[in-house]
Amino acid sequence: MSRFTLHALALGVATASFSLSATAATEVTWWHAMGGQLGEILEGMTEEFNASQDEYRVTPSYRGNYTETMTGAIAAFRAGEQPHILQVFEVGTGTMMNAEGAIYPVYELMEAHGRAFDREAFLPAVVGYYTDTNGNMLSFPFNSSTPIMYYNRDAFEEAGLDPEQPPQTWEELAEYATQITESGAANCGFTTSWPSWVMLENFSAMHNSPLGTLENGFGGMDTELNFNNELVARHWDNLKTWQDAGAFKWGGPGPGPDAEPLFYSQECAIFFGSSASRADVAANADFEVGFGMQPYYADVEGAPQNSIIGGATLWALQGHTDDEYAAVAAFFEYLSQPEVQATWHQQTGYLPITQAAWDLSQEQGYYDENPGADISLKQMTLNEPTENSKGLRFGNFVQIRDIISEEMEAVMTGNKSGQEAADAAVERGNGLLRDFESANQ
Repeated sequence: MSRFTLHALALGVATASFSLSATAATEVTWWHAMGGQLGEILEGMTEEFNASQDEYRVTPSYRGNYTETMTGAIAAFRAGEQPHILQVFEVGTGTMMNAEGAIYPVYELMEAHGRAFDREAFLPAVVGYYTDTNGNMLSFPFNSSTPIMYYNRDAFEEAGLDPEQPPQTWEELAEYATQITESGAANCGFTTSWPSWVMLENFSAMHNSPLGTLENGFGGMDTELNFNNELVARHWDNLKTWQDAGAFKWGGPGPGPDAEPLFYSQECAIFFGSSASRADVAANADFEVGFGMQPYYADVEGAPQNSIIGGATLWALQGHTDDEYAAVAAFFEYLSQPEVQATWHQQTGYLPITQAAWDLSQEQGYYDENPGADISLKQMTLNEPTENSKGLRFGNFVQIRDIISEEMEAVMTGNKSGQEAADAAVERGNGLLRDFESANQ
């Protein structure tokens, strides 16, 4: 019996078999971007909702990675074939917020159908990212994450490093990575997935350094990117230097598709990735894994500040019937239950997005039994967020993120310096920001 089944039973929810009554159930579709272990957990959770009542049935459909899922939904909307629920990653928020006529704001949806939805129940860092200027929640928080450090404890021991003490600064990480490779414990010190998210967006937040003007875009569509500073240029140049020395290995642009396999195969001893990679790491790593925070440069005043959230929210799309929206609202209410949220958090590594889910996980002894499972939340709440570290809200940022990883790859291949790449990324990205501003005025 799955853990979601156990929680459903603990909630006193009757598990119904879908016989004749199921044929009358209102069906809705949910396009998502979760493959692998996360996809299996998601589908199990959805089936628990379907089994808990006989009025509604949610059908999840995997549509590729976040970018592919969002792109496919835009095309589907134009063809009048959009899903009822769409999972959109955090950098698509600016685009979705301005998609008038395409979205059904979640606060309106829940109110219209008499379903419980208390924005105060969600963690402040989550609420702040997904609200409009009036404080209204436009999408339903579902899977929030932040990048953390995963490391091979066995490789640390073999290299003579203390597996209880992961590196805290980039200076220490460079020393650790060098010791690991020179000792033969691994061929590569570290790698990273999602280079823009990890090595620019969160890197900047951890150092309280801006990505753009107007509070990283929160203050208006006339924002401009300005991350082409000495700190970013230095870091990108360091990555190239470390790569040439064998301490770092480029995992690829975009999502960094080669990074996780490099870690699982023990080619690289340290991996930077989403806290939600915890489920896949647990399923694929046949060695002892440790967890740490994202490093910072010791000479930067005020660092470490805090990391920012990634992951995604669920958006209700326009163009469906009232009965179908009633099903969507019922599903969102189900997902809000502390027991469901706590189980999702514990199985996946995503943040407990409600205070109740966090409290329940503590009461259940989850963090005592799973050291490091609270790293993501601790990193997110190191300090009160500033205008440089509360997140970002740029239009067309899906495409801008691709530009950033392209320019970073140019550094890794030796075609550009860190400063040249950062300058080019800002110039190209600002062109897309102006396109977005013009299209939404």
